Amino acid sequence: MTKDVIALTPKMPDTRSLLAGLHAGGPELSLTATDDGAVLQLCTTGGRPLVSVEAPVLVHVPGEAKRLLGPQVTAPELPFWWTETRASTAVPEAEHLAGSVCGRLTMLLGGTSWPPGAAHTVHVPVPDDSTDEQPQTPPSALPIVDVLTESTAVVLADRPLAPLTAWLTDILRTTAQTNRALHLVTPPHVRLTLPLRTALGGAPNRWVIQAPAGGYYDGLSGVQLTWQNGTFAPTDTTVADAFTAASTPPEQRQLTVSFRTVHAPDPDLVLGRALEAAWHHLTGAAPTGWGTAEPVNLPWSPRQLTDLARDRAPAPTHLIAIGNPAHPAIATHRITRTTAGVAEDTTLTLGYATPTEVPLNTLESLAATLVGSHGLTTMLTTLRNGRTDLTLPAHLEAPPLPVSFTLGPRDVRAVGLTHARRPPLATKPRQLGSPSYPALHYLLGDGTDAGAWTALQSLTSHLKNSPGAASSA
Repeated sequence: MTKDVIALTPKMPDTRSLLAGLHAGGPELSLTATDDGAVLQLCTTGGRPLVSVEAPVLVHVPGEAKRLLGPQVTAPELPFWWTETRASTAVPEAEHLAGSVCGRLTMLLGGTSWPPGAAHTVHVPVPDDSTDEQPQTPPSALPIVDVLTESTAVVLADRPLAPLTAWLTDILRTTAQTNRALHLVTPPHVRLTLPLRTALGGAPNRWVIQAPAGGYYDGLSGVQLTWQNGTFAPTDTTVADAFTAASTPPEQRQLTVSFRTVHAPDPDLVLGRALEAAWHHLTGAAPTGWGTAEPVNLPWSPRQLTDLARDRAPAPTHLIAIGNPAHPAIATHRITRTTAGVAEDTTLTLGYATPTEVPLNTLESLAATLVGSHGLTTMLTTLRNGRTDLTLPAHLEAPPLPVSFTLGPRDVRAVGLTHARRPPLATKPRQLGSPSYPALHYLLGDGTDAGAWTALQSLTSHLKNSPGAASSA
């Protein structure tokens, strides 16, 4: 049974309703908050965390409840409030307490809860542990993790689709600050959203699968793991049988366009325009929403996105964008200040039910648009066999295959146009943009030939070994 319970309400959870929900365990329980107040924690009398309650999120984006919770969910009309709670697995009463918190919210505010049947309004007594000999939770501790060691924070999750929530974002930030890894442990049926998969894809973080028959393996590589010295580590290079047993429907495809644009500093600069242009080029419409975590809750607005990035500067800003549910598309977006100006790194992934739907013939014109109007520096496009709904299962999937690579005008000039136009490829590059300051678009394959990786490696080696690159170094 899931440890997460979510209330979807048409009215905002105000102080009165939140207090009623948080009183589900009685007045003896204590209440703490993270440093920024984004997560409240109900704790036992002895200080042990029981339930975390995230700050309510006002969702304006259509389809988010069904995308993250499943097609059976009936959410209130837009906009509605999303309040997420999570129970600690360390205390048996915590899960029932989380259900009572959400049940009281929906009783007072209307709406519904997830998962079905988890919410109720019963008082949940929690034993007094004030005399137990246990370490107290310091105010700056991580917000409800299931196991915390010197090197690793372990979170147990059991819901069909695990998203990058504000709570997990907070944990990732805190683990990075304390030189710890985040290890997310789930059963094999759990899938990840692409933003969470991206967040867990780099060392030292890890997605750990607990196999029903016993043992653990890595959800991204399949390597078998063991718990040793306070963390999950590879046993050897053996891949778990369960990781290779299942497969994604062979006809489904995921097209990924990863590109960087750089803009000169300008007080009138509006960010997100390149992402919007790429989205419109590939789907015929702009993104529907954006946010810093899932659920994605804000209507698409490049100006509001820009305001947030300015407020956070010089620190980088990480964002998520989502599209219309009728055409699955999601992007992660990173905004940073560089010596050249303001850089935007975007990874946009789109889902297609069949290979014939993938618009490979539009990629060159997309590159031309980004070169001509948005300061493109590089763009890599790949195609893979993957789920149309853009979620990641815990089993082996075919790797992405390169389709094309675009080098922007600034880097073409640095490499040298003559050298850049003569790569060791079967097809000559296409010249884009101004004849006097061109970009080059290289064709690598159609997404079916694994040899495209060799072509891409040959191309990048060729560009790095140019006379222009050597002199600039």
